[in-house]
Amino acid sequence: MIFNKKKQLKQRVVITPQANAGSYWKDLWNYRGLFYFLAWRDILVRYKQTVIGVLWSVLKPLLTILIFAFIGSFLKIDSHGVPRLLLVTAAILPWTFFSSAFSEASGSLVANANLISKVYFPKLIVPVSAVIVCLIDFFISFAILLCLMLYYYLHNEYIPSASLFAIPLFLVLALITATGTGLLIAALNVKYRDFRIIIPFIVQFGLYVSPVAFSSADIYASPKIPEFAKWIYSLNPMVGVIDGFRWCVLGNAMKIEWTGFWISVAISFFFLILGAVYFRKMEKHFADVI
Repeated sequence: MIFNKKKQLKQRVVITPQANAGSYWKDLWNYRGLFYFLAWRDILVRYKQTVIGVLWSVLKPLLTILIFAFIGSFLKIDSHGVPRLLLVTAAILPWTFFSSAFSEASGSLVANANLISKVYFPKLIVPVSAVIVCLIDFFISFAILLCLMLYYYLHNEYIPSASLFAIPLFLVLALITATGTGLLIAALNVKYRDFRIIIPFIVQFGLYVSPVAFSSADIYASPKIPEFAKWIYSLNPMVGVIDGFRWCVLGNAMKIEWTGFWISVAISFFFLILGAVYFRKMEKHFADVI
């Protein structure tokens, strides 16, 4: 009896990740309940004990839109014959989603260090759930764009086109861009904590080099900008996202420069593949170094 008791005490259950990729993606589906829980937890934390609740999702981009519209008007930046507020809003909304999703995903592993170091689950769930929460904010703030489109339509200053139906495609592209870059920086941030300082800089710098206050047409058509600089500009994955959103909202008034657009789209998918591969490579070490 004593022997059996000692034998039972020595028995252990060890939960380890599956070695092959197929089992890993199966685990992602099996742990979908955890994905829903983390996303819902982040939503509650974001809006709990706030004065105006979800309206923060509207006020933040709205104030940014007004500031950029004022700066554009003051500096007399060409609006290409379209209402300036629509021009700016069609860029601010996808940029706000990307910057929020990228920042949240990049710091998500460190923020959930206790969970990651104690329990096995596919760690990919953590940054992806952070991106999904920001997607909900985007849907809320999208009301700003709808209101502006209705206002200018009633005043005969804007006519919507069939390109509006392509917005989901470019939203998926923004999701791919945010997820890919977020996975890459999240994995790097676990090992190199310097990235918590670099992340805000990347977001701030990206705002200046993305077509938010200006349009890509100003860059590609300018004879003062060297051709190699235009190619470097196209390497920004948010160029394709923002140009696509503007084309959806404004139609042929904002034509896309397709060469630069496809380069930007290719970079988005490159970061998605790179981020996923590097994340999976580093994932087995997260619990040891976090």
